[in-house]
Amino acid sequence: MKFWNKEAETLSREQLQQLQSQKLVAQVRRMYERVECFRSRMDKRGLKPEDIKGVEDLPRLPFSYKKDLRDYYPYGLFAEPMENIVRLHASSGTTGKRIVVGYTKQDLEDWSDCIARMLTAVGIGKGDIFQVSFGYGLFTGGFGLHGGIEKVGATVIPMSSGNTALQIQTMIDFKATGLCCTPSYAMYLGEEVDRLGVKDQLSLKVGIFGAEPWSENMRREIENKLGIKAYDIYGLSEIMGPGVSCECEYQCGMHVWEDHFIAEIIDPETGEVLPHGATGELVFTTLDKQGFPVIRYRTRDICALNYEPCRCGRTHLRMQKPSGRSDDMLIIRGVNVFPSQIEEVLLRVNNGEITPNYLITVNRVNNTDTFDLDVEMSENLFADDIKSIAQIEKRITGELRSALGLGVRVHLVNPKSIARSEGKAKRVVDLRKL
Repeated sequence: MKFWNKEAETLSREQLQQLQSQKLVAQVRRMYERVECFRSRMDKRGLKPEDIKGVEDLPRLPFSYKKDLRDYYPYGLFAEPMENIVRLHASSGTTGKRIVVGYTKQDLEDWSDCIARMLTAVGIGKGDIFQVSFGYGLFTGGFGLHGGIEKVGATVIPMSSGNTALQIQTMIDFKATGLCCTPSYAMYLGEEVDRLGVKDQLSLKVGIFGAEPWSENMRREIENKLGIKAYDIYGLSEIMGPGVSCECEYQCGMHVWEDHFIAEIIDPETGEVLPHGATGELVFTTLDKQGFPVIRYRTRDICALNYEPCRCGRTHLRMQKPSGRSDDMLIIRGVNVFPSQIEEVLLRVNNGEITPNYLITVNRVNNTDTFDLDVEMSENLFADDIKSIAQIEKRITGELRSALGLGVRVHLVNPKSIARSEGKAKRVVDLRKL
């Protein structure tokens, strides 16, 4: 059994809790001194840093939310001055403001260490050649994996996303043994490999996939088409990026690195902490993050935690694959999409041609997510010509692509053709079998 850091990865439950308590006390004190949002919420609860003695006091601390990142955009939640921030990443939010996170040099070291543990757990190390087909840029995917691959001594191929023909040819020519990307893109690569009849030319043995939901059936398809063992990873930019948790060789849940993060499961309605093994909303606290630390960050992901030691020898808890979300966020081709984003764009571009009624339909065709948007025309536009309708559809499509970073097929439909509801409007139909 290989470990990147055996001592850290095999700590007893008691040792982990002691370490978490020490780090939590220090992190609370630091954030109280440096992060105004956290300090004001502590004060409202009548709490001071000295009131927090260890992990047993965690439920007393206030939650943090994605909305906070927008309200304090761009740097209001940073706990270090910008002179100590060596990298910025960003992801989409529910408004025009991006979610911005910052990293110190030590943060990047810790991130690489988490990735190194993950890679070692699935058999990647010196001598391997790893193709990174996550996007490089503000998205944390590409750069997140990159540092860890170098740390374990493997060779990185920084392909980034897109250009499928070149991806496959590079895998063959460079004899890549590892691959990371979204699972839907892995499926597409597998189909192209099959079509070209080049599976026997691949050297791949391991694939690491995340950033969007995927099923066990999809895992088996990917494994069969690419001739690999496919592993699941989990991460959020707000917590660190990819590598917050990951599967080991036994593929029986994703290990959360508990010396860096505290995971909780809460009731999404009441906020109460649920007992071990219960299903609820996943909440994270960062213990070592310097640039952008968070306390009790509500992920909105629904899952359960398993505290039993794993057959691999690692003692850190394992989280289930998230089964859904407690809010209305969709993950489409690795991009976070909120109905509120759609609404904002429609309101902004409306010149009297459309109504506020719309319906999002997401499906998975040939292992790729499709994204369709039906928007009701106004009575005035309904009487207009087809050419005008096509022009408006094109304009809305362009605005949505700019706002979301994602292609959308827009369809203007007849007035009052979208079903109404007396309760909460049904805005999303997700036909994917995840």
